[in-house]
Parts: sequence; structure tokens; C-alpha cells
Amino acid sequence: MASGIFLVLDDIAVLLDDTAAMSKVAAKKTAAVLGDDLAVNAEKATGFTASRELPVIWAITKGSFINKMIILPVAFALSTFAPWMIVPILLFGGAYLSFEGTEKVFEWTIGREEHEVVAQVVSAPKEIVEREKEKIQSAVRTDFILSIEIIVIALGTVMDQTLPMRLVVVSFIAILATVGVYGLVALLVRMDDVGFFLIERAKSMKGFMRHSTQVSGNILVASLPKTIRLLGVVGTIAMLLVGGGMFVHNIEAVHHTVCFLPKMVGELVVGLLVGALLLAVVHPIQLARQKK
Repeated sequence: MASGIFLVLDDIAVLLDDTAAMSKVAAKKTAAVLGDDLAVNAEKATGFTASRELPVIWAITKGSFINKMIILPVAFALSTFAPWMIVPILLFGGAYLSFEGTEKVFEWTIGREEHEVVAQVVSAPKEIVEREKEKIQSAVRTDFILSIEIIVIALGTVMDQTLPMRLVVVSFIAILATVGVYGLVALLVRMDDVGFFLIERAKSMKGFMRHSTQVSGNILVASLPKTIRLLGVVGTIAMLLVGGGMFVHNIEAVHHTVCFLPKMVGELVVGLLVGALLLAVVHPIQLARQKK
């Protein structure tokens, strides 16, 4: 009886070791996309008044968890019964991200102001709520596309493992993608609060500590607007890279066409081209709707 218990515990220990090892491999494989996910979602979560930033991020985080709950069972089912559908789904997501990124580049080109604070653009409370809802929905849609790629890449690293191993590893990566990314996003957008805290704390200090703490606080407060603008640029580039990368990695002809370029440049070019084609179709329709 006792020996049987020890054998079970030993099996559990081996399973945990294997799970940890495979999780590290999957995390390395998805690290680049997780970095892009952070940049994109940090940009999506900005542009709100300070009092609304954390509630909005929490709303996007809940949407991200729902996305994962939808994608995980579908991904496991498709990988087992219809693996041929995964590539078309990735290409559809790549097209969406390429369009979003190219649309932002187009808006910058024509001089449309980005990162406008919702409460400064509209004054009516109802309109503010509607604008927030629109931005949250856009962020959740983008998270859905990025989540598909993260989960598919993680699943690809453990396809030769048992089903329980696949479930544990891919679920761990999915949770990491939400908790880790949006936790960092929350820290980034509240950088100014940390700065104000340090400035206030410096008043009770003396000498060098007071000076250094106050300077650190001033730097954090002053750097927040620049960080937000930088996140906007990095997030847009990330969308184009991920979107273009889906076409480069999954269509042989596209891969051979841009193989003479550095990897990131090729993915960026493809993302811009795909996005420009879609924008050329969608933009006239949007203008026609606005006129009506």
C-alpha cells in the first residue's frame, strides 16, 4: 500500500518536471508574440482619463480570459479532427492585424491625432461610455487574434506529447499571456501615479535621498506621455509584424518572395501590403457610410 502511494507520487513528480520543461520550451517559442501582444495591448489600453484606465484594463482582461476559454477547446479540437483549418484561421487573423496596423499608419499620414483622451473628445457621459465600449471591443478583438497565434504556437511545441501534457502546458501559456501581459500594461499606464507617490514621499526625506527620490518621481511623471506615444508606434509595428508574419510563415510563395529581406523587414512589408489592399477596399465603404 505504502509503496503504491510512493509510486503515484513519483509519477506525479515526473509529470510536473516534464510539464515545467515543456512549458519553458513553449514560453520561449511564444516569447516574440507575447512581446508583440504586450506592445499592442498597451497601446490599445491607453487614451482614457486616469480614473478610467484601470477599469478599462480590467474589462479588456476579462475579455481576454473569455477569448482564451473559447480558443483553447476549439484549438484542441481542430488540432485533433481538422488540423487543415488552423492555417486559414491564422491567415484571417493576420489580415485583420495587418489592416488595423495599416489603418493607423494611414491616419498618421493624413494627420489624424492618435491617443486622444476619450473624455477630452466627447463631453456627454453617454458618449464617453460608448467611446470606451468601442475601444474595449476593439482591444478584445485584437487580443482574440493574437491569442490564436500564441495558443497555436504553444500547441505546436507539444503536439507529440500526451493529451494531459498538452492541456496543462497550453493552458499555462494562455494564462501567462493574459495575466502577465495585462499586469504589465496596468503598471505601464499607472506610471505617473508611482511618480506622484515618489514626489510626495520625497517631502519627508532629507539630503541626497530626497533629491534622488524627487528626481525619479519627476522623470516617471514626465515620461508617461512619451511612453504612451512610443507604445502607439511599437504597438502598430507589432500588429504589422504579427499580421505579415502569419502570411510569411504559412504561404510558401510569400515566404520565397521576401526571403531576400531580413526576417522582420519582410514581415513588415507583407503586413503593410496586405493591410493596404484591405484598406483600399474598406476605406471607401467607411467614407460612404459616414456621408450617409
